[in-house]
Amino acid sequence: MSGQQRIALFIDGANLYATTKTLGFDIDYKRLLKEFQGRGSLVRAFYYTALVEDQEYSSIRPLIDWLDYNGYRVVTKPTKEFVDSAGRRKVKGNMDIELAIDALELSPYIDHMVLFSGDGDFRSLVEAMQRRGVRVSVVSTVTTQPPMVADELRRQADEFLDLSQLASRIGRDPSDRPQRPMGESGERSRTQQPPRNGALESRYGIRQPQDDDLDV
Repeated sequence: MSGQQRIALFIDGANLYATTKTLGFDIDYKRLLKEFQGRGSLVRAFYYTALVEDQEYSSIRPLIDWLDYNGYRVVTKPTKEFVDSAGRRKVKGNMDIELAIDALELSPYIDHMVLFSGDGDFRSLVEAMQRRGVRVSVVSTVTTQPPMVADELRRQADEFLDLSQLASRIGRDPSDRPQRPMGESGERSRTQQPPRNGALESRYGIRQPQDDDLDV
């Protein structure tokens, strides 16, 4: 790849978390940023996630804080709770519109869009970006059963990057996983507030969002 190309990353947090969980590894977001900085001029790195606002402590907060301070632009919105036809409580947190608007607005200023998602709903966005002269790479995986990427999205992309093949370059060593804070009963404390800034990386590592496993 040319070192002069202008790149932007668009990370669908919930989708990426589900994919890496299925593949059995965690993302090291510092290494991920470095990987794509080495492929061109990185203009933006967006991370999209919905938040459950009524929780006393959310395990995704430390990750969001770390990303905010370390080169990512985090876009969030509150989840919506509803009851389905079977009377089951569901939580919905879809960030597709926010991601699509940001991508289209940035399209005149980038040459290459890297989309971390396998959601087939993004096919139309990929096509729209291509019409604007932007090359689009989709990052997901076909190594699982079923594949985590929609076939129509993979076909539309200019390039498909399988996350399983990137794991050695952007994954976190499992031995680096920090010990979780524990309450008196041995359960993880729900009230302890996470440390900020540099302490996040040393204590929590660069962790995957556990609250992103939503019905989206």
